[in-house]
Amino acid sequence: MIVPVSRKACHVAENSAPAEVVCDPVGRVVGGRTEVHDDAWEDVSAVIRLDGRFGPEALAGLDSFSHLEVVYHFDRVAPDKVEAGARHPRGNTDWPLVGIFAQRGKNRPNRLGVSRCRLLSVEGLDIHVRGLDAVDGTPVLDVKPYMDEFGPRGATRQPAWATEIMRRYY
Repeated sequence: MIVPVSRKACHVAENSAPAEVVCDPVGRVVGGRTEVHDDAWEDVSAVIRLDGRFGPEALAGLDSFSHLEVVYHFDRVAPDKVEAGARHPRGNTDWPLVGIFAQRGKNRPNRLGVSRCRLLSVEGLDIHVRGLDAVDGTPVLDVKPYMDEFGPRGATRQPAWATEIMRRYY
């Protein structure tokens, strides 16, 4: 059975200037951590539970993949905490002052998070994962299977502070 989506899940709002993009979550994170912590996400297990607009067929074949990319909303970041300029990552003045688009902090202009996590299983509308760095109740905007071909081509580089900040993240 195919369940129709009653309205466009992500659309440009009419009569708004500048254009506003509105996205309805496809589901929520259930379980895992209840509070935001910056590190040690590797062993955190949670469920991404799709909402009633979808049937289990929306997840058909997903269990063939080992990892997912999950797009979610940092809903616990207050709008007045959003950064638009530069800051020291995690407030650590030992690290350089860098623009918000040169880091992956949660206080982003659109408060969007993107995470790669291990897919453990799929049961009905529940996607069981490990290593998703989103807390219980977080709105999930999209779920995609991770495919090697979408990874970077060629060598990658990053500054030393980024390697240091991620040392204990997963």
